[in-house]
Amino acid sequence: MSRKRKSRFGWIFVLSALLVGAAAYWAFDRYAGFADAPLASAKTDASIVVARGDSFASVLGKLHAAGESPARDMEWRLLARQLGTAGHLQVGEYALGPGTTPRDLLVRMRDGKVISRRFTIVEGWNIRQLRAALAKAMPLEHETAALDDAALMAKLGFAGQHPEGRFLPETYLYTRGDSDLDVLARAHAAMQQALDEAWKTRAPGLPLKSQDEALTLASIVEKETGVAEDRARIAGVFVNRIAKGMRLETDPTVVYGLGTRYDGNIRKRDLQADNPYNTYRIAGLPPTPISMPGKAALQAVTHPAPGNVVYFVSSGDGSGRSLFAATYAEHQANVRAYLARYRAGLAKGPLTGTATSDDAAPAPTSTTTPAGSPP
Repeated sequence: MSRKRKSRFGWIFVLSALLVGAAAYWAFDRYAGFADAPLASAKTDASIVVARGDSFASVLGKLHAAGESPARDMEWRLLARQLGTAGHLQVGEYALGPGTTPRDLLVRMRDGKVISRRFTIVEGWNIRQLRAALAKAMPLEHETAALDDAALMAKLGFAGQHPEGRFLPETYLYTRGDSDLDVLARAHAAMQQALDEAWKTRAPGLPLKSQDEALTLASIVEKETGVAEDRARIAGVFVNRIAKGMRLETDPTVVYGLGTRYDGNIRKRDLQADNPYNTYRIAGLPPTPISMPGKAALQAVTHPAPGNVVYFVSSGDGSGRSLFAATYAEHQANVRAYLARYRAGLAKGPLTGTATSDDAAPAPTSTTTPAGSPP
């Protein structure tokens, strides 16, 4: 081979090597830029669902539908292979929020870091309110919509148990594919655990015969408490009343007994009605809880504040605090102090508490109708 031909061949080889190198660099740069660049589909509240049985090709199809270009499928496949995602897709829903990159998404799909949502049971809710809120929670699967309360409890494995008060107020995390029944089962177990713990450490000498009675009383305390620091004192009022054989005379039980008939006001006829939730007429506790009490209410009734108070009434000063009394005369004075604020236009909040004196005139928004007499 002549020197001239050798030289030409050398230049061709060098040029080819340069072209291959440039192509490799371009491919690497394109791949690297792809892996850590924000997704075109990334936006607030966007997500992608990996269903059971989905292949990586199926996932790519869903990414196309979300707005990713099919022209980048090779990069997706290479990156998935590098990260070990392609053969280890975890079922679930994955966020495509702002700033999400292909690397972020594929790592989450490999590790099963799915979107978690929150459902909060609020202290003092009743079972109707809880079920109504669950019915609106998305994307929960709704398995209980056609069940009445009795069938619901049977489905949970507690046939014959009244549902009121049996679900602990807390925030529960759930993911796509979970059902309302799943959330309720966890809340029921959490309430039982909290009740067990409170009952095991209860103060000696409580006039409560069982965990169920503690739960019922806690549900009343939950509804009557305006500020946390009053909770144990309010529990003490009701514990003392039970010990003395006094009626509880508390409005939230009357409201609960009225059910959907309650229109925001308690009337004299409601206080005189014979029903098992009218604590102005019945002795002791109502037959079931009237709300979902939180852990603090459970602790309050099992560890009530010491003392001999048997009355309380709202202060009306806007603090949410109550005024407590050991005698009916003291209680009447507290009621008169509230009414003086009300008549002067200074009272803030409704008149609540144990039965008030016969001459009381509640604020229009009050759920308390004056009633009662000294023991």
